[in-house]
This record gives sequence, structure tokens and C-alpha cells, in this order.
Amino acid sequence: QEQFVESGGGLVRPGESLRLSCVASGFTEHYYAIGWFRQAPGKEREGVSCLTTRDDSSYYGDSVKGRFTISRDNTKNTVYLQMNGLKPEDTAVYYCGVTVAVSCKGRALGNEYDFWGQGTQVTVSS
Repeated sequence: QEQFVESGGGLVRPGESLRLSCVASGFTEHYYAIGWFRQAPGKEREGVSCLTTRDDSSYYGDSVKGRFTISRDNTKNTVYLQMNGLKPEDTAVYYCGVTVAVSCKGRALGNEYDFWGQGTQVTVSS
């Protein structure tokens, strides 16, 4: 059974950093993309970052470009999201997900993930 274990969220002040981790396991079929999306209360889901598994190309949402970096460690089945220069508007629940039918399509996916985890809360506040 597919499973994600996300960690690394927390409460930080503006300008600080966090690194989220997501361990994916139990996948019996190839997945084309892995990434992160977020959702804040009362707001729509927003794509944060996406990484294509074929060539590790990465894509970011406009609001996080230059501040967030996605990476993965295949030996640990883990994907990371390094978040620097955090802002209050980054406050949300962050989810990692994978797609089994499409790649990132040149952007940070939001609604296209086929499987995703329970999420980890990130709160940025002074």
C-alpha cells in the first residue's frame, strides 16, 4: 500500500528556514513526478514544487521561486523541500504527492497528484 511520511514542519519566524522531508513507500508502479503542494485555510490548493523522475527536472510555483529547493534521495525514497526566507504567506499545510500518469508538465503541479500524504503544518509568524 502506498504510504507517505511527511515531517519537518513547525513554527518559525519570517526569514527563517525549514526543511520538509517525505518518505514514499509501497509503490508498485512507476511514478512520473513527485512534489509538494500546499493548502492554507480558506484557500485553494497551490502547487509548490515538482520534480520529474525521468531526469530530475524541477519546477516551482511563482510565489516560492528562488526561496525553495526540491531534491530527492533515491536510496532513501525521500524527497525534500528546503524552504528559505519563509514569509507569513507561506503558512499552510504542506503535502507531498506523486503522479503515475503525467510528468510535471513544466510547472509545479497542484491538483494532478494521484497519491499524497497527510501533510505537515508550516506556520510562519512573528
